[in-house]
Amino acid sequence: MQQQLTFKLPEIDRDATRSEVEKMMEQYKISLLMDPEDEQPKITSAFRLVPAGPNNQFQSTTEDVAVKRLEMERKRKEIISKIQKAVNRLNFQERSVIIKRYLTEDDVYDYEVYNELGFSERKYYRIKSRAFYKLAFILRIEVYKQEGEVS
Repeated sequence: MQQQLTFKLPEIDRDATRSEVEKMMEQYKISLLMDPEDEQPKITSAFRLVPAGPNNQFQSTTEDVAVKRLEMERKRKEIISKIQKAVNRLNFQERSVIIKRYLTEDDVYDYEVYNELGFSERKYYRIKSRAFYKLAFILRIEVYKQEGEVS
């Protein structure tokens, strides 16, 4: 008697996955708006009561700020590029919904988007849900239900 192996795919936690995709969309918007001007080097000298002793270390706030800025800029560009590439892999309707709802500068509501695109409310939410599901897999941020969880 031959034993058959069964393989059960894990179930996706839709709410948690949607939440992760929304977080990424928010990070994208913030990344576009980010201006690292608050990371300016100190111009005034720091005064200390205790003289600094020799320690063979050279630490410059200007260098620290430059390194921090470069790292922030790299992360910012990485997020922007990652989201843009992922959205470009969606079909036309899904891409339209995501761009108009999440990737524009203005904050818009769902009803404004589906009215502008000429979709019924039901069709809009179906397209948006499908786009979120695809984005979660493209960005590898999908969330799976744990073994004991029930729907």
